Amino acid sequence: MAPPSPSSAPAKKRINWLRGNNKVFDTYLSEARAALAAAAQDTDDAAAAAAALGLVTAALEMSPRAEAALELRARALLALRRYRDVADMLRDYIPSYARSCSGDDDATCASSSSSCSSASGDRDRSDACAGAARFLCCLHVSDLKRRLVASFCRSSSTEAQWRYLVLGRACFHLGLMEDAVVLLQTARRLATAAFRRESVCWSEDSFSPSNPLTANSAAASEAESVSQLLAHVKLLLRRRAAAVAALDAGLPGEAVRHFNKVLDTRRSVLPHPFATACLVGRAAAFRSAGRPADAIADCNRALALDPASIPALRARADLLESVGALPDCLRDLDHLKLLYDAALRGGKLRPQGGVQFGEIAGAHRTLTARIQLLRGRVAAGEGCGVDYYALLGVRRGCTRSELERAHLVLTLKLKPERSASFAERLELVDEHRDLEAVRDQARMSALFLYRMLQKGYSCIMSAVLDAERQRAKDAAAAIAEQEEEVATVQENATRKDGGNVVVTTKPEAIPMPRTAVAAATPLSQPFVFCRDTLLSRGGFDRPIPVKCEAMSC
Repeated sequence: MAPPSPSSAPAKKRINWLRGNNKVFDTYLSEARAALAAAAQDTDDAAAAAAALGLVTAALEMSPRAEAALELRARALLALRRYRDVADMLRDYIPSYARSCSGDDDATCASSSSSCSSASGDRDRSDACAGAARFLCCLHVSDLKRRLVASFCRSSSTEAQWRYLVLGRACFHLGLMEDAVVLLQTARRLATAAFRRESVCWSEDSFSPSNPLTANSAAASEAESVSQLLAHVKLLLRRRAAAVAALDAGLPGEAVRHFNKVLDTRRSVLPHPFATACLVGRAAAFRSAGRPADAIADCNRALALDPASIPALRARADLLESVGALPDCLRDLDHLKLLYDAALRGGKLRPQGGVQFGEIAGAHRTLTARIQLLRGRVAAGEGCGVDYYALLGVRRGCTRSELERAHLVLTLKLKPERSASFAERLELVDEHRDLEAVRDQARMSALFLYRMLQKGYSCIMSAVLDAERQRAKDAAAAIAEQEEEVATVQENATRKDGGNVVVTTKPEAIPMPRTAVAAATPLSQPFVFCRDTLLSRGGFDRPIPVKCEAMSC
């Protein structure tokens, strides 16, 4: 037997080394699948999901592009509720990534706009040149390579639907509802197509209920959960669209009703970014309905969930300025200016509803001028004149009952003890905030608003009591003046002659007070007499008629 050649020995070693690595790789993946299955059975067991993530990370060090390892890593991150990491891992598949990725300054965008004509050929022809430039300016060469590889993978027919499924769930928890709908629908469509391709070679017995491929399997349960989540997301989007349409149509009460349905949902959890946007929308509806206290309370809840929410800060600053609380409005505007400065320095903006990075520079200039104007008004002494009538939602000159009713309704709704109950139905996505911190922030904001309401109630009540006392004084003075006028008329219209009163004018022409009228009326009790004493009482020639009743002696 011939000895092995020297060149074949390293090749054999390499083959053995690869086989050993493959065995270790498969062992890591099998153990990670078992750990994820255990974590799925016990949702509170985060240790199993963390162990699975560690095993998958070790497996990815051996094979960074293994599809099975990438799937297990994404599912482990989803089980650990690290939704932002999932979105960063699969961001190339997010539909709105091109629109939300606007992170460079205007100079970079202007420099990259010269290559707009050459770059637009690789994208959709309907996109504008500025949009293409803004999209390309936030990508590096490595990002372009990754996008190119992802496009090849998407065009292949062997791609699994786990990317769309896992990313759709992560987008739901991040509050990106439109992206979640698109991704979940794509995942369900791919699963249906795969099922159809596999069922071509099946027999009729394969579709029986006892077949594990069609019933009581993990794939079937996962498909059912995807369908339920998709239906829930579509319902939330329909209700929010109905609320926005009602608000645009000038029906704030209808908008408040639809927003209440979204925020008081009981079917599933509600991610706090989506809840924050709905709270800001309901605050706008309350403001249109003339209920600024309820609108400020919703802005406080939104800022308790997300202290860096630019729409919530804008809305609360406008509300505080409308009721005359200028120092508090200045505090919110200063906070908003800090957020604008951070966005301009960092060159990017966290995705928020209705806020684009291109608007930050203009909004920053406008905000600076507004802050200077408000500081001048506060220095002139306008900061102490809070319009408590507008805050409590009562008219000027209201009665005590109207004021007490409005104050009672607002006190029962906005008392600090009930301010943190809204957070129990929400899911916090931010890893740096917990539920207790949200509750504390909500209580502090609610206590500040509650004190404003109490102060406004006391000020308006004192004004109402002063008005009531003034009205009572005016009424008493009017009665005294009327009585004095009646006495003067009687004194001028009558004269005394030998104890007999001779009326010079008609009696019905003289106004008389009630006491005089009561004294001049006939006796209410009848005069009882008998025949023997009739003549002794003066006869029947009396000027004032007397009611008489006869009685026998």
